[in-house]
Amino acid sequence: MRRQALGAVAGAVVLTLPWIVMWLTGTAGGLSTGATVAVSGISVLGASFLLAWGAETAEKDVPRAFAIAVLAVLAVAPEYAVDALYAWNAGVFAGTERGIEAGNLAVANMTGANRILIGIGWAGVALFTVFRRGSSADPAVEKRDGFLADAVTLDRDIGLEIVFLLLATLWAFLVPFGGGIDLLDMLVLVGIYVAYIAVIIRGDVEHEEGQVGVPAYLQTFPRPYRAATVLFLFAYSGLMIFTAVEPFAHGLEELGQSVGIPSFFMIQWIAPLASESPELIVVVYLVNKARSTAGFNALISSKLNQWTLLIGTLVVVYSLALGRYGALPFDQKQSAEIWLTAAQSFFAIGLLINFEISVREAIALLVLFLSQVLSEFLLIREVLVLPISDYQLLLVFTGVYMALGVGLFASRRHAFGGILRQSAGTVSDAFSTTDHPRRAD
Repeated sequence: MRRQALGAVAGAVVLTLPWIVMWLTGTAGGLSTGATVAVSGISVLGASFLLAWGAETAEKDVPRAFAIAVLAVLAVAPEYAVDALYAWNAGVFAGTERGIEAGNLAVANMTGANRILIGIGWAGVALFTVFRRGSSADPAVEKRDGFLADAVTLDRDIGLEIVFLLLATLWAFLVPFGGGIDLLDMLVLVGIYVAYIAVIIRGDVEHEEGQVGVPAYLQTFPRPYRAATVLFLFAYSGLMIFTAVEPFAHGLEELGQSVGIPSFFMIQWIAPLASESPELIVVVYLVNKARSTAGFNALISSKLNQWTLLIGTLVVVYSLALGRYGALPFDQKQSAEIWLTAAQSFFAIGLLINFEISVREAIALLVLFLSQVLSEFLLIREVLVLPISDYQLLLVFTGVYMALGVGLFASRRHAFGGILRQSAGTVSDAFSTTDHPRRAD
């Protein structure tokens, strides 16, 4: 394990070295746009791995309440860095065309990251779980008769996360009606996450399992060395993300414009891939070790983090840059993007309320995601000619997701009722004055 862990850490550090050398020597500005995007993006990728490993290693030493609250923020830090950059620019250049575009790009990156996590993350990991070699030895995989009927079963304790994710999703449908992401959105969305944290802390709800890979090895260090290692990983990865995210994001804008692709499309779909990739790779690693339940728990928890903290705090960054309180503005197109993202989340939750996802359901989730992205891209490039605008296309896919989601909730209403009762019991136990037993995975 030692050799593999050290090799993985060394590999992640190597990914960051070209950028840090160019940044320290001041030669980064002389790169072409494509080279800047490649070098800075790879650096963000490597830094994301280091940040994740540092956060998971730190869980051994910090108080549990602190670990849950703070490490959850670290989990969305790479995605948040890009969003915060554009939210800040929207405030600095408020009232100008550049400020309006920055606000739209902040929303585009946020919606893209969330849809990638479900459309590629949830669907792709489900398919990998079933079809990988050795899946027959995974207790989470159920072989069933029928066309693409094999399924991945989920931990039933994840019902609490599903309920809180549904609450955030339902509120997200209302966000565009407020004229921007405002203080009320922050209070509700961050409040949902704080309430979730309070329940799992007071209720002693524990989903974490023993670490594997790099964090498992680093946790064997003596405490002083372990603490020093964690601090180094945090500081180094934070420096990489802080210095590389702006040239990476702006380079993507320029690269897209040079080939006739709008900036928002590049920021929405390409930028999140760099920050989401480490998490997806870690989940695939867990699945490959027959720990599918832990992998899916991580994906669902990550979606809850992004769908609450990532959206809710953008107004804070925007207001700080503005110098006063203000709602982060966005245009009609981004309203449709938010509705579509919420609708996809609603449909995906409907798939999971019976605590399993079949192969055909995962394929449906993946195909819907890819068809929407591809259709919009072809429409932008004028390869595909439709009698509707790209805004109307987003509304069509929103309607499809909603219709499918409503059908799932209706057909699985008994399972959904069970989740609600289970979660209500967990919340009641958490805030009761009597002692309550720990929920076990």
